[in-house]
Amino acid sequence: MNTSLIVAVTAFTAAGSGAASAAERLQLVERSVNETLIDLGAKGDSVGDLLPFSNPVYDVENKIQRGSTQGFCIRIIAGKSWECFWTLALKEGQITVEGPYLDTGDSVLAVTGGTGRFVGAKGQLTLHPRDEQHTTYLFTYDLL
Repeated sequence: MNTSLIVAVTAFTAAGSGAASAAERLQLVERSVNETLIDLGAKGDSVGDLLPFSNPVYDVENKIQRGSTQGFCIRIIAGKSWECFWTLALKEGQITVEGPYLDTGDSVLAVTGGTGRFVGAKGQLTLHPRDEQHTTYLFTYDLL
């Protein structure tokens, strides 16, 4: 599994609403360049394997570095899914997420909090692989 992000920032406010109901969408690209698979338990892909990582995050065009991610995933179902926790660090603050990463297709994780401009953040992160090798992903943070 590679946890790659794309960052493009688009803010929007629901029609006729005030700041309390404002929503924000952040789209980022993460490049998986610093991940280490730690094979625990049975040899090969097995329950309990650990994947710590720290990767750069770029704008949606995958050109300008906007921040970084750091976190870890634990293999839950061999060949199918991991349970992950990580922090996205941007100049404006941090956003934390937790949830399942699926080996195939899109994954949706819960936004569990934040710091700085993102204090009290909640919502979800949709993670979409951008290539067959899973070296970059489009991350879409929908914040409430």
